[in-house]
Formats: sequence, C-alpha cells, structure tokens
Amino acid sequence: MSQLGAIADDFTGATDLATNLAKRGFDVIVVPEEGLGSVDNDFSRYEAVVVALKTRTAPVAAAVSDSLRALEFLQSLGCRRFYFKYCSTFDSTDEGNIGPVLDALSSRLGVHRTVVVPSFPDNGRTVVDGVLYVGGDLLEHSSMRTHPLTPMTRSRVSEILQPQTPNPVAEIDSAPVDAGDAQLKIALDSQTARYVVVDAASNAQLGVIARATSDDILVSGGSGLALGLEPRATTTAPPMTVTGGRRLVLSGSASTATRGQVAHALTGMPALKIDVQRLLDDPEKLLLESMDFLAAQDPDAVVLVYAVDSLDDLILSRELATGGIDPAERVEWLLARIAAEATNPAHGFSRIIVAGGETSGAVVRSLGLNSLVIGKEIAPGVCWAFGTTRTGVAVNLALKSGNFGTEDMFTTAWNRLGG
Repeated sequence: MSQLGAIADDFTGATDLATNLAKRGFDVIVVPEEGLGSVDNDFSRYEAVVVALKTRTAPVAAAVSDSLRALEFLQSLGCRRFYFKYCSTFDSTDEGNIGPVLDALSSRLGVHRTVVVPSFPDNGRTVVDGVLYVGGDLLEHSSMRTHPLTPMTRSRVSEILQPQTPNPVAEIDSAPVDAGDAQLKIALDSQTARYVVVDAASNAQLGVIARATSDDILVSGGSGLALGLEPRATTTAPPMTVTGGRRLVLSGSASTATRGQVAHALTGMPALKIDVQRLLDDPEKLLLESMDFLAAQDPDAVVLVYAVDSLDDLILSRELATGGIDPAERVEWLLARIAAEATNPAHGFSRIIVAGGETSGAVVRSLGLNSLVIGKEIAPGVCWAFGTTRTGVAVNLALKSGNFGTEDMFTTAWNRLGG
C-alpha cells in the first residue's frame, strides 16, 4: 500500500520530487495524468506515488479539477498522506494556481493548516525571513523576472500566494526552525492561518520542518522538503531497467541554464536547430526532414534537436506569434512527434533527455507512457526513469526542468545511466 501520495504541477516537477524521494530510500513511481484511468496493481509495491499533471499555467478551474482527480486516484491506492509539489521558484501570477489548488486539496482533506516550503537549497532556492532567493539573488532579480508565462516580480512568498487565495497566509522565520522540530511544531500549531510559509536555507532546516509536520495529512512545497523526510532502510521494488538503444536530446526550453547546456553540446554533438518560421509554415514537412537528419547520424552519437540557443530566438518567436499560433506550442508538438517517431524500432532511439517542463509533458503524452520508474540521479532534481510506450517500446527518459542541471549534462548524463 502506498504511504505517500504526491501531486506535481508539471512533469519535470514530478521527476524532480521523485528523485529526492528516491534519495531518501523511497521506492517511488511517477504516474502521468493519462495513467489515472486504471490502477496498476504493481503500484502497491511503491512507498510513494507521484502524479504528474500539467497544471502550472492551466486555467484555474482545470488545475483544480485535475488536482482533485489526482487526489482521488491516490486515495484509491490507499495513500493517507499527501504532498502538493510546485516549483521551487513558486512560478505563478496573481491569477495563478498554487492558491486555488491548495484551497481545493486542503478543503477536500479537511486540513486547516498547511506549510508552504518552496526551498530547495541544493539548487540554490532558499527562503529567509519569508523571502525567496535564487542562487543568492532575490527571486525578482533572477532570470525568473523575465519568464514568458510567469514573470516573478516579487520575492516574498506570502505576497505571491495571498492574492491567489481568500485564506490567510502567515510566516514562520528561522528561529523556531533552528530550535528543533518540537519547538517548530508548537509554533505551527499556534498558527490560525490556513497557510504558513516556513523559512529554510539548508537541508538540515528542511529536516526539522519534515519532522515537525510528520503527522500532517497535507504538506506543500518544492521538491526540497522531501530531502528532510526520514530515510527508508529497505527497498522492495526492482532496479530501473536500462535500455541499449540510440541516444537523443530534445530541448524546448529557453532558460539560461538550458541555453548553456545547448552551447556546451554544440561543441561536439551533431545537432539540428528548429527553424521556427518553417515549422509554422509546414510542420509536417519539417518533421520528415528532422527524422531524415536523425537517420543520417552515427548510431553511436548523441544527437541534439533544439529550439533556442540565444535570446534572439525568443524575440523571433514573439514576432512570429501571429494569427493565434503560438510558436512555443508548435515546438512542443514537433519535439513530441520526433520522440514518438524516433522510438519506432526502425529508428532505434530509446534513451532520451528532454529539457523543459512543457516539452517533457508533450513528449510523455506523445509516447503514451502510463508510468515512470525512477532510477539514478543525474543532478539535483534530475534523474533517469524507465517506461514503456503505448507501442511496447522500452525507453529511458530524463525529464529536465529548464533551470536544472550542470552545463555538461547533455554529454555526461549518459554515464549515470549505465547499461
């Protein structure tokens, strides 16, 4: 029976959380939203089940409905404790979904107080005196300020969350956290606010928060809070399967970190850059040409297909966004179709890195994956996973948030996969 049920608001966030749960010894599996229709009996062997949604920037009503459906699925598995996972940079606007989803989940579960802990120190996300920092910079001064969908222009977490919910939002600074889990629990229990933002700038502080909330039915935060959970001593699930097929990197992210990873890969990796204008004019023709490019490469090479390597590409995409056509959505479509075609046995690709949350979701849906078994960590918040496509092809995937991973990840991640 599953002990912990988690709901993540995008696909890379789900594998991010699953990676940290696995580091604490949990047998964990990720279930895409398309896999919620039927309960896999094998899920009973896992200590944590993470549902991967695509709700971060969805309309509020859809985000709430999908999250409640995920909750019902997890309850049907026997889960009694729940974790709502959102981005460690708290990606959302005043009309965003974190507050409404928290309201819906806490109301359905009868929960009157939930912690809000976006911190992930291993990736430079910390909360000090209620303010969120990214790599030492205020959130509003980080690259997230210019995010095309969720520009972050404030840094105090309560000020971002409060416009999204009618319920009060309070803060607890580091003093009760540093005093230990017993004192923090007293401080939390004395709160009358529905949501409490708790400071955390280290994994040790995350451990205190996790212990202080060990009896809470619902917690919320980035994936960092999972690093504070008590480690499991034994595992029961088999190790992740490693395939032996060709290797592919699909990058739809425009983040600073991913652009650096693309630049590093271009120094020695065969690569195809997506021509956005041609993609808008004739997407099917560009798909065929992309597959011809993949087929022509050395079977032992890692091949890169990417959309962005400079800020000029973002300017161009905005200029081309006319007539109701979103270039970013077309890029997601193309990369997802390439993934589906590339995993056809005729092409032989079965090991794929996907960069970008929206792109990862599109790829997972295109492949028809109903679950992902978590394997080895590549970098904080990024891991290898295994799944089987709707056509029965075994694949290894690494779904990478745009902001995560080292500069050389596209070339070195394969060493962690093995096989």
